[in-house]
Amino acid sequence: MEEALNLPEPQISDEVMNEAEHQSLPEVQNPKNPTDSDSDSDSNSGDSDDEAQETLQIQTLETELSQNPANYDSHVQFIRALRKHGDIEKLRRAREAMSELFPLSPSMWQDWAKDETSLSSGPESFPAIEKLYERGVFDYLSVSLWCDYLNFVQEHEPSVRECSPAGVLKARNLFERALTAAGLHVTEGYKIWEAYKEFELAIFYVIDETDVEAREKQVQRVRNIFHRQLSVPHSDLRSTLVAYKSWETEQGIVPDANSSNLDGISSHIASAYQKALEMLDARVLFEERISRQGVSDMERLQEYMAYLKFEESCGDPARVQILYERAVTEFPISNDLWLDYTRYLDRTLKASSIVKDVYSRATKNCPWVGELWVRYLLSLERGRASEKEMSSVFEKSILCTFSSYDEYLDIFLTRVDGLRRRISQAGEVEDVLDYALIRETFQRASDYLSPHLKDMDGLLRIHSYWAQLELSLGKDLVAARGVWESLLKISGSMLDAWQGYIAMEIQMGNINEARSLYRRCYSKRFSGTGSEDICHAWLRFEKEFGTLEDFDHAVQKVTPRLENLHLFRLQQESINNGVATNQRESSSKKISREKRKQGSNIADEQPTAKRRKDTAPNKMKGHGEDKVQEKNSLERNKIENFQIHDGKGSNAHGKYNDQCTAFISNLGFQATYNDIHRFFSDVGGIVAIRILKDKYTGKSRGLAYVDFSDDAHLAAAVAKNKKMLMGKRLSIARSDPKQRRMRESSGRHTPAERDHENTKEQTSALGESDSKDSSVVSEGASGSQPQSTNPWHEDGNVQLKGKNTFAVPRAIRPLGWVDKNKSKTEVAEQGDDEKAKSNDEFRKMFLKK
Repeated sequence: MEEALNLPEPQISDEVMNEAEHQSLPEVQNPKNPTDSDSDSDSNSGDSDDEAQETLQIQTLETELSQNPANYDSHVQFIRALRKHGDIEKLRRAREAMSELFPLSPSMWQDWAKDETSLSSGPESFPAIEKLYERGVFDYLSVSLWCDYLNFVQEHEPSVRECSPAGVLKARNLFERALTAAGLHVTEGYKIWEAYKEFELAIFYVIDETDVEAREKQVQRVRNIFHRQLSVPHSDLRSTLVAYKSWETEQGIVPDANSSNLDGISSHIASAYQKALEMLDARVLFEERISRQGVSDMERLQEYMAYLKFEESCGDPARVQILYERAVTEFPISNDLWLDYTRYLDRTLKASSIVKDVYSRATKNCPWVGELWVRYLLSLERGRASEKEMSSVFEKSILCTFSSYDEYLDIFLTRVDGLRRRISQAGEVEDVLDYALIRETFQRASDYLSPHLKDMDGLLRIHSYWAQLELSLGKDLVAARGVWESLLKISGSMLDAWQGYIAMEIQMGNINEARSLYRRCYSKRFSGTGSEDICHAWLRFEKEFGTLEDFDHAVQKVTPRLENLHLFRLQQESINNGVATNQRESSSKKISREKRKQGSNIADEQPTAKRRKDTAPNKMKGHGEDKVQEKNSLERNKIENFQIHDGKGSNAHGKYNDQCTAFISNLGFQATYNDIHRFFSDVGGIVAIRILKDKYTGKSRGLAYVDFSDDAHLAAAVAKNKKMLMGKRLSIARSDPKQRRMRESSGRHTPAERDHENTKEQTSALGESDSKDSSVVSEGASGSQPQSTNPWHEDGNVQLKGKNTFAVPRAIRPLGWVDKNKSKTEVAEQGDDEKAKSNDEFRKMFLKK
C-alpha cells in the first residue's frame, strides 16, 4: 500500500537542514595536521564572534519587543534570528506571541510547520503540527501551504497512510476543503486538482483486480474529478483535457488520446469545457496585469479592483470570494479592500460562518478601522452568536487605537444596540441578559469619552439614549434623571442637553420638574441664538402647560434677559459694521497714498493753509506723549495681573518691551500655556508666553503674547496666521509697541483694538448668572445697562454713543467740566459759579433755597 501510494517526503528548507546538521554532527579536528588545527581554531573563533553577534541581536530585539509589542518588523526579525540561532523553545514562544497579535504570512506558517516536523515526526506530534497547518490556511489563501498540508497528512497520518476507510474519508474531506478554498484559483488552483487525482489514482492502483465493483467505483471517482476540473477555468485547462483523454483511453473509452479536440467526449463535458475555456480567455488579460513585475503596489491594487469589478459583474460569488482572498493576501493591511470584501459578503452571504471568519481576519489585519469592528459585531448578532463571543469581540475592539473618538462612540452604541435587542427578544434567545449590562456599558462609554467629547453631539447621543433606556427597559425615572444631571455637569453650556432633559420630563407628565429646569437654565449663556431660544421656549411651555400666574412669572424673568441679549446683539452688529467701515476706509487711504506716490509733485503745489492743516497733529505731540505715559502706566498695572510663562515651566512676573513678540487674538478661552507652546513647537525659539486674563475672574480673554528669541523665529510664527488651534482660527501678528503708542497719542486705534475695548463694554450687558459657562462676562457683570469703561475722549469731551445723539445739545457739559484749552486765569475770571462744587456746597445751596 505504501509503495503504491509513493507519497513524497516532506520538504525541509535548506536553512533548517543546515541547522539540524550543525547540531547533530560535531566538528572533529585532526591533531596530526597543525594547519588544520589552526584553521579550525580560526574558524571556531569566527563562529564564536558570529554567535556573540547573534546573541546581542536577539537580546536587542527582545528588549524592543518588550517595550513595543506592536512592532511587526521586530517580530519578524526576532523569529528569523532565533531560527538561525537554533533556540527552539524561545522560537516557539516568539512565534506564538506574534500570532496572537498579527496573522502570519503563508511562508512563516510553512517554516513553522516544517521546523516542527523535522524535530519530531512521530504520531504523538501529529495533532500539534496539524493544528499549525489549520491556523495557517485560516489566515491567508495560499495554494502552496495547502499542498504542504495535504502532503503532510498523507505522509504522517497513520490511518491515511494505511488507506483505512476512516483515513481515506479524512483525506478526501481535506481535499474538498482545499478545492473550496483555492480550487478556483486561475493560475495555481490546478495543483490541488492534480494532487487530488493522484491520491484517488493511488487508491485505484492498489485495489485488487478481482474486486471489479470497487475498481469501477474508483474509476468513476477519478472521472468525476476530471469532469469537475475541466469545467473550471484555470491555466492548465488544455493540458487537463489531454490527460483526461489519455486516462479514458486506458479505460477503453476514447479512441484518440493525443488529439486536443473534443472527439469522443460526452456533449455535456465538452460544453462545460468550452465554457470554461471562454471564461479563461476572458480572464487572461486581468491575470497578466495583476502579476506584472516592476509596478507599484498602488497600481497592482487598482488592477485587482478592476478584476474584482469584472468578476462581480459575472455574478459568481465563489469566484469573487476567491479573488478577494487573493487580493487581501497580497495587500493584507489595505483597509479599503477589507471593507469592500466584508461589504460584499454581507450583501451575498449574510449570516454565514464564512462571513464571521472573514471579519475575524479583517480586524486582525486592520485593527485600527472602527467600521470593521462595528460590522463584525453586527455580523455576530445576525449569526446568533453567544453573548460570550460578542463580549469578547467588543472588549478587543475598545482596546484598539482609532483615528477619532467617533469610532469609539459607534462601537459603544453598537454594543448597546445589540444588548437592547437581545433583552427585548428575551423569549427568542437562549441566554437571557440583565439590564445592568447595558447600564455598565453606558457608564464605561461616558467615563471614557466625556473628557474628549465635551460639548459635542456624541456625548448627547450617549446620554439621551441612556436615559431613554433607563425609562423603557430599566423602568427607573430617578436613574434617567441622574443620567441627564451627569451630562449637565459635564456640558452645562450645551442647549440640546437642557432641551432633551426638559423634553423627557414633559413626556413623562412632570410639568413642575420641567418648569424647574427652565428656571435653572434660562439665564445661562448658550452659543448662537440659544440664549434667546431657551427664553422663548419657556414662554411657550407656560402658555401650553402653565397657569396665568406661571406665565406672568416667566415673562417677568425672561423679559429683562431678552432685552439685555437684544442690546448685546445690536452692539455686536455696530462693531461689525464699524470694522467693515474702517477696512473700507483703510483700503481707500491706501489707494490714495499710492496715487500720491505716483504724483508726488502735487504736494508742493498745495496752498499754504492746507499744508498747515495737514501738519496740525504734530503740534499736539507733547500733549499726546503725556497721555501715552499715563496709558502706559495703566497698562503696566494691568500686565502685572497676567500670568507669565518663562518657557521652562515656571511662572513669574516681569516687564516686557515687545521687541520680538507675536500678538495672538481669537484664542480659545480654554487654551493653556502648553497648548500654545505645542502650537509653536515647529517654530521654536519661544522665550515666554503670556496669556491675558480677566482682572476679576482670572479667566482667559482670548489674547496672548509670545516672546521669541529672534526675528527669524518670530517671522515663522507670524506665518502661521489663520491656522486652527482647538477649533479656533488664530490671528497672529507682530506686536509693535511703537505703532501702538503712536495710535494712542493720536487717539486712533485699529479695528481689532476697538473691538477688544468695546467687547469689554458690551459683554457686561449679558447679565450672566452662571459665570462658569461664560468666558466673556466677568462675575460682577449683572446689571441690565451697558457700562462704558472710558466715556471720555482724550481731549476731555464727553463721548456720546447711540442712535439718538443728534438730539443732545452741543453746549452740554458734565458737572465739574473744565475746558483744558483755556488758561487758569480765564477760568478764574469766570467766577465761582463756573467752578466745580463739592457735595457739602451743594447741600448748603439747597438748604438755603
